Amino acid sequence: MDTGNTAFVLVSSALVLLMTPGLAFFYGGMVRAKSVLNMLMMNFICIAVVTVLWVLYGWSVAFGNANDAPDGSSVWGGFKQWALHDISMMDGQYLTTGVPTIAVVAFQLMFAIITPALISGAIADRAKFTAWTLFVAVWSTIVYFPVAHWVFSPNGYINAKLHVMDFAGGTAVHINAGAAALALALVLGKRVAWRKDPMRPHNVPFVMLGAGLLWFGWFGFNAGSALAANGAGSMVFINTQAATAAAVIGWLVVEKIRDGHFTTLGAASGAVAGLVAITPACASVSPLGSLAIGLIAGAVCALAISLKYKLGFDDSLDVVGVHLVGGIVGTLLIGLFATKEMVGTVYTNGAEAGLFYGGGVTQLGRQAAGAGIVLVYSFVVAFALGFVIDKVMGFRVSEDDEVTGVDQVEHAETAYDFATMGGSLRPAGAGVATAAPASPAATETKVDA
Repeated sequence: MDTGNTAFVLVSSALVLLMTPGLAFFYGGMVRAKSVLNMLMMNFICIAVVTVLWVLYGWSVAFGNANDAPDGSSVWGGFKQWALHDISMMDGQYLTTGVPTIAVVAFQLMFAIITPALISGAIADRAKFTAWTLFVAVWSTIVYFPVAHWVFSPNGYINAKLHVMDFAGGTAVHINAGAAALALALVLGKRVAWRKDPMRPHNVPFVMLGAGLLWFGWFGFNAGSALAANGAGSMVFINTQAATAAAVIGWLVVEKIRDGHFTTLGAASGAVAGLVAITPACASVSPLGSLAIGLIAGAVCALAISLKYKLGFDDSLDVVGVHLVGGIVGTLLIGLFATKEMVGTVYTNGAEAGLFYGGGVTQLGRQAAGAGIVLVYSFVVAFALGFVIDKVMGFRVSEDDEVTGVDQVEHAETAYDFATMGGSLRPAGAGVATAAPASPAATETKVDA
């Protein structure tokens, strides 16, 4: 066992987990004040539900026969390691990294958590919490777990058969979540007064805080995928930073030309777009290629967020424009910018260099095939699943409840004390003896304040 690599993977796992609360703040700041707690909860429930499923069978389905490659199934990991059966602390090292398999279980769990959480932004302000929770459980089981096997497992179909390069989840995470987000946005329909009410972000500092936490945690997401504290992980680290910085610039330039302003929301969104795009490409391109990918992704995603107005679907927080489009851009640009040195050093699945580095168009076609398979599968299954849930139990709150606010209706809480009801309807000291009532003078002072 390599203790240095193991420590690196465990720290990276913690960084990736931090990304889900970061995403909650990123999304939470963009919704209206009456929906922020619901958005936070939609993200946090993913941590709880997916963790339980991952331990029970998720890891086994996604990676259960990884050490048996190439003999295992290319589309399904099976249930051989259900409940982490036969995985001990010291033996069963994952492939040749010197990292115990149980550490990789923890690392990949964090990917499984954040992927469905990304979908939540598309249906903000209008989803029932119980229906969302059920969707997360079923979608993770029949979409994310097998897709993770196709993309990440050494004998997975997209990895081993199609020879697609996706180092940290451009297809398995972002295209997967973005396609499902589009499907759910279509199933649930438009918010009340969409395009009439401006529906402005209620807390832009929250958005920037969330973007900062995502940026920070993403180094664990990308560099940690090397499963080793080595040169490849270091190159991935700098590529991640370079692309993200360039994407901020690309987004802001488009925003200034189109709207006449550089906005804080645009800078945060541009950073996320760059992080999304470099995720699949971070181990196959040079730092110069990373700058190009980031710049292109920032500009393209800034333009793509207007698609919902042209096509008429209500993607509340631009999950489609940023994650689906950004994931596609990053996945395809590998076919142009992948270098022979990086591919030869990192990949052993038969992938080739990109068009600009002497590899022809073969790899570009492979990248497009991998992206297309995940997009279609996730969209079709998510649409069908959302449709069934909507018919059986209702996926969307009523119009009156939506106008009132999903925080009050679904959680009996409000984030801010703007009216007579503030905070939680459940007293913080419930079941505990309360303090003596304040004096009239103290009460008057509090009211005045």
